[in-house]
Amino acid sequence: MAKIETAIRDAIARGARKQLRQVANPLRREVRRLRQIVRQLRRDLTEIREIAAQWQRANQGRPWRPDVSDQEAKAARLSPRLIRKLRTRLGISQAMLAGLVGVSAAAVVQWERGRSAPSGQNRKALVGLRKLGRRDVKGFLTRRPKPSGDGKATATTRRGKRRRGRQTRNQKRR
Repeated sequence: MAKIETAIRDAIARGARKQLRQVANPLRREVRRLRQIVRQLRRDLTEIREIAAQWQRANQGRPWRPDVSDQEAKAARLSPRLIRKLRTRLGISQAMLAGLVGVSAAAVVQWERGRSAPSGQNRKALVGLRKLGRRDVKGFLTRRPKPSGDGKATATTRRGKRRRGRQTRNQKRR
């Protein structure tokens, strides 16, 4: 009787294993295929991240350029008051606006006072700034390369040194 019991138990176990294999093998294949897909997606994601980092490094030193057509720049109204309002809306100083546009801070002062008007690329840049928000502008300003201190004196510092030198000579003459 023990032999019959063991034979029946073995036959049931074999049948159960066979059915499990029939169900489990396709699932194993599917899991293997899905793991390969996940592995490939991870590789792709790593490559995309590397490319994004390269683009960021490449754009790090590049100044901001507006994407405005010539017709759009000519048609836009730019009064001194509108320039001032644009600057205050963006929350930047005259020097920051000058850095974005690529002119001196004195030029921005002249534009805001109405003594001169921006033209050409400067006009395009101002019209392009209208399309941006505060966060965009702050991002461009933080990515902008810092001026390098190459040791050369600017015209104003040279003039200031000359004046100081004259004052001391004049004082010596007295």
